[in-house]
Amino acid sequence: MKKIGILNSQLSAVIASMGHGDFIVIGDAGLPVPQGVECIDLALKSGVPGLLETAEAIASELKVERIIIAEETGKVSPHIEAALLQLFEGVEVEVMSHEALKERSKQAKAMVRTGEFTPYANVILVSGCLF
Repeated sequence: MKKIGILNSQLSAVIASMGHGDFIVIGDAGLPVPQGVECIDLALKSGVPGLLETAEAIASELKVERIIIAEETGKVSPHIEAALLQLFEGVEVEVMSHEALKERSKQAKAMVRTGEFTPYANVILVSGCLF
């Protein structure tokens, strides 16, 4: 039994398989999962797990070189945007429309569905390289 880090075997395997430039989407409970993209459904109930705690757990195991957030996040849920910017301090930030973010999600290695019920609480993490 794994004793540290991410215990979800599906999520752990996806993180381990990420290469430079690959990306993973962490979405709220309502973000649609594009056909053909692996869905890792962590949602248990409203708010559990939350987007931020999920992003923090993934960030502890994944080298992130860039995050992508929707411009609507800062307008509708500024506390989510602020927390993501703090968590990923020093990482490049790309902002696009929510519709563009959903379109970009079609190219993700996987989408992690959380129990987050905050509007526009979604982020794409772009994998970096350790060397």
